[in-house]
Amino acid sequence: MGNGKYAARKLKKDRQNHRWSDKNYQRRVLNLDEKADPLGGAPQGSGIVIEKVGIEAKQPNSAIRKCVRVQLIKNGRQLTAFCPGDNAISFIDEHDEVLIEGIGGRMGRSMGDIPGVRFKVIKVNGVSLEELVRGNAEKPMR
Repeated sequence: MGNGKYAARKLKKDRQNHRWSDKNYQRRVLNLDEKADPLGGAPQGSGIVIEKVGIEAKQPNSAIRKCVRVQLIKNGRQLTAFCPGDNAISFIDEHDEVLIEGIGGRMGRSMGDIPGVRFKVIKVNGVSLEELVRGNAEKPMR
């Protein structure tokens, strides 16, 4: 009569052990995606602009996408962020503080024809980059 309890416990143990063959389970439990993410799982992060870079678009497009190299404040990691908008790069100088977020590609990867760029700039020195491009705001002098 008491066999049912032990059988259930055995089934539960087996199930726990076999879950490790599921790749998504492993990544979630070991926090691998968070460790690999420069922002550490946060939706946005701030950093300091190190340099401006132009990145060539993937085939069949031909363009130089204006990006910036950013060093994050929270963990010192360096990453490349895209500057969306016409002539947006002109509003960003070296040593400016920028706020970055994911660019919106699938599963946190790069988007469109910009190879290896997973983030975009949304604010420069506390002012929205979109408003700077539209001409609704002026960049503050630090």
